[in-house]
Amino acid sequence: MSAARRPPKSKRPDRAAMQRAVHDFLVAAGLDLTDPNLAQTPERVTEAWADEFLDGYLKSPAEVLAERFPVSKASEREVVVVTDLWFRSMCPHHLLPYSGRAHLAYVPGDDVVGFGRLATLVDVFAHRLVLQEELARQVATALMTELGSRGAACVLEAEQTCLRLRGGEQCDAVTHAEAYEGVLKEPGLRAELWARLGRRA
Repeated sequence: MSAARRPPKSKRPDRAAMQRAVHDFLVAAGLDLTDPNLAQTPERVTEAWADEFLDGYLKSPAEVLAERFPVSKASEREVVVVTDLWFRSMCPHHLLPYSGRAHLAYVPGDDVVGFGRLATLVDVFAHRLVLQEELARQVATALMTELGSRGAACVLEAEQTCLRLRGGEQCDAVTHAEAYEGVLKEPGLRAELWARLGRRA
């Protein structure tokens, strides 16, 4: 993975500082923190962000793809495809969520991984502050560099809160991002992949 694409390194969250920041944000927003419904909000928000929304920074694709199984050499048209993996992430622009379905494919090199590891790989990158477009690229690149695949693809379909609830309030909009690596950049193989997904290339 190039330096430009490499996600920034992150240290462990400072939970006390996060709680203070949430408290100060609520006060700055003009809210009365004597409201019993807000009494534990800084703690709850900190727990959600540290343990669920940003925990991907403390994980690596190498560790989630470490357990592999050898296979005979595949041809370029022997593709492993997993569809409809649910994911959720946070947009770095407004700190609003987006969620949807991930479709992954790769042409095996010498090894494959369990299908559940592919879902975990998506979460490693999705549980960070990342654009949908970059998320697709990071997953496809990891399948190439970490698993030694000869081709990889990641197609993401999502509902973006930024688009649905802000600005034009496009409540029915669905966003798509695609990334292809290696032999799956070839138009014919890409068309076959889309056919497997029941879509038109």
